[in-house]
Amino acid sequence: MADGHALGRQGEGLARQYLEMCGYCCLESRFRRIGGEIDLVVERCDRVVFVEVKTRGPSALAPPEAWVDRRKLNRLRRTALIWLEQHPECRGLHLRFDVISVEFAGEGRGCRLRHLPNVG
Repeated sequence: MADGHALGRQGEGLARQYLEMCGYCCLESRFRRIGGEIDLVVERCDRVVFVEVKTRGPSALAPPEAWVDRRKLNRLRRTALIWLEQHPECRGLHLRFDVISVEFAGEGRGCRLRHLPNVG
């Protein structure tokens, strides 16, 4: 299995593909600023969705979404405000915060993806 950063990027790629198959348009990926990051910013039906992607390998002790706590959601919200300041064309749209959990079962054994909408 790949190192942690490569595994995370792979999970983000799978999450993006999944969302695009569901009709979302990706506005930005890997938006990073001091104090926070947003893995994916997507849009569909006048709604901007800020997505936290959590990816874990087969030896994880807890599901990936268990690592998204109140502190992480607060950072996501603060970073979303920065993103919105830079994209005034999106200010009138509805906002939502989602988590996508990606669990790899091991080499050649596939993965499990869960989409948890409206988590914060």
